[in-house]
Amino acid sequence: MAKQKSVYVCTACGGQTLKWQGQCPHCQMWNTLTETVAEKPASRFSPVSGKSQVQNLSEIEALEEPRYVTGISELDRVLGGGLVRGGVVLLGGDPGIGKSTLLLQALSNLSMHRQVMYVSGEESAQQVALRAKRLASNVQTIPLFAEIQLETILATLGEHKPEVAVIDSIQTIYSEALQSAPGSVAQVRECAAQLTRLAKSSGTTVILVGHVTKEGALAGPRVLEHMVDTVLYFEGDMHSSFRLIRAFKNRYGAVNELGVFAMSEKGLREVRNPSALFLSHHDRQVSGSCIMVTQEGTRPLLVEIQALVDEARAPHPKRLSVGLEQNRLAMLLAVLHRHAGIPCFDQDVFVNAVGGVKITEPGADLAILLAVVSSLKNKPLLEKTVVIGEVGLAGEVRPVQRGQERLKEAEKLGFKRAIIPLSNKPKLSIGDIDVIPVGRISEAVTRMYV
Repeated sequence: MAKQKSVYVCTACGGQTLKWQGQCPHCQMWNTLTETVAEKPASRFSPVSGKSQVQNLSEIEALEEPRYVTGISELDRVLGGGLVRGGVVLLGGDPGIGKSTLLLQALSNLSMHRQVMYVSGEESAQQVALRAKRLASNVQTIPLFAEIQLETILATLGEHKPEVAVIDSIQTIYSEALQSAPGSVAQVRECAAQLTRLAKSSGTTVILVGHVTKEGALAGPRVLEHMVDTVLYFEGDMHSSFRLIRAFKNRYGAVNELGVFAMSEKGLREVRNPSALFLSHHDRQVSGSCIMVTQEGTRPLLVEIQALVDEARAPHPKRLSVGLEQNRLAMLLAVLHRHAGIPCFDQDVFVNAVGGVKITEPGADLAILLAVVSSLKNKPLLEKTVVIGEVGLAGEVRPVQRGQERLKEAEKLGFKRAIIPLSNKPKLSIGDIDVIPVGRISEAVTRMYV
């Protein structure tokens, strides 16, 4: 019997090499090569269209495809208005976060007007039926197919021709054309490619559920994210009932949109006013607390930034941030010392974004620094004050995008004062909110209590 040849495949880029190396020669990532059986080349692919030809873009009629509204407004917002015919969506998240529950609820709404199918590769039909009993609406009318063999799934989808199909999950599906185990790099790449081809050729919208690694990234080769049209991440603390869903890639809509859900006994329910989640309700103003307005896609959100500054007991003071970038915190503290004359080199500094939200935009800089100053002086900011602005290394307060939309959101929630960058000063007054424009970090520190 001939010995099976093996190759080493990079889980990050999908590149192959004949021997193991510590570093992938294609993408230069470390410790990403995994051994797999070398597959014999076979003609398994055919073009999506019957015959390819060269065309000018001006000759191609680009029509706006009608979207399939899922009936869950928070999910539709993240998708850019709904599902697109022939689109491929990849939904990733931690185990038990609510991916299957959300998709069952979406299919329940879609099944009223469209043909749908739920393909379960992880759970048996009985397990899915037990979950369906807990959910409201007509979940139990969804066609269910429990199978993990790719060829059988493709044949079933081709026979029933559903408009929307969910594959739960892509890591459990395997193809008989390959000898490697389900979940391997080759199997995930092959199955995703075949399902993507089915979606483009037949017009069926395919939603793939993906596993994530312990680092939080989608498991499998990185090429998986390149194949699909939309990549969604389901986030949230397992000890909290709130869930966030983000779009990191969307060929049919804006990225960085945010949908907010709350887990209940009857499934996930939408949160209409997510700003209320990220604001603490104190009986009185407390030091080290500052409210900012962040922009998640097209949605402004009010988030409370909390800071705790305490005398360091060790030679090296601690710098810890939760929900914010830690390296940026160290940089901001240096700016505060140089340009505002407030040193923190002998203090432990802890910063937290309330509610488990992750803020990646630099518009939180000014709120972080004012929260640090408030905690250091043990003096709270004035009541109903909101802060926005990016801080540069020269000590200047730089403008943020969509400043007026952020101010309108703050005014709608009852805030009376706003410390904003000078360049974001509105030409007309916005409600009853008192706008305080500042150009330097030293000026912002001075106007904290005035």
